[in-house]
Amino acid sequence: MADHDSPISLSPSGGSLARVIVAEQNADHWKIPEGTILASATRRGTAFAIDVVIVTTVLMLVTRFQLMNVWNLKTWEDSTHHSLAYTFILLASHWLYWRLTGIMFSRSLGQRSMGLAVLVDDGSEMTSDMWDRRAFRKLVYLIPIVNLIVGSYEVARIFQRHTHQTNIDLSVGSIVAQADSLPPANRRHIR
Repeated sequence: MADHDSPISLSPSGGSLARVIVAEQNADHWKIPEGTILASATRRGTAFAIDVVIVTTVLMLVTRFQLMNVWNLKTWEDSTHHSLAYTFILLASHWLYWRLTGIMFSRSLGQRSMGLAVLVDDGSEMTSDMWDRRAFRKLVYLIPIVNLIVGSYEVARIFQRHTHQTNIDLSVGSIVAQADSLPPANRRHIR
């Protein structure tokens, strides 16, 4: 028995054999903390829907439901400048919401309600610039018809990648994980 290694010691890092294989294949990309559970597409989609409902409801109340004209084709035909203004308000408000909640809480309110956290793929806190880029790229999900196409593609990417990252996550260098699965050192900036 002394002439071969024990199967328990196959992993020098102490993690599972699967994690070691993935780490070797992606040595310069995958530095996620041990034990982190990545967010599913269902939780991410639900969190996104909650965020859109929150922001849109506030905007509807503030504009006395005039914001609904952004989706009214008759308004686009009659008054394009009003429709463009409504569109700008809708997109700017969502961008600002995702950016500010990201900086303040390291996640949006929808992600918070679903128990998710957004962090750099090495487990550290995201920077302000990263939140800017992430919030801006998420605006495509607010454009009718385009959101269905892009959303379907991104869900497929979540299922295809072992990192559960969308193209937005890859471009920013972020991951979305279940907040309670993060080690305490990587969780301290999450509120």
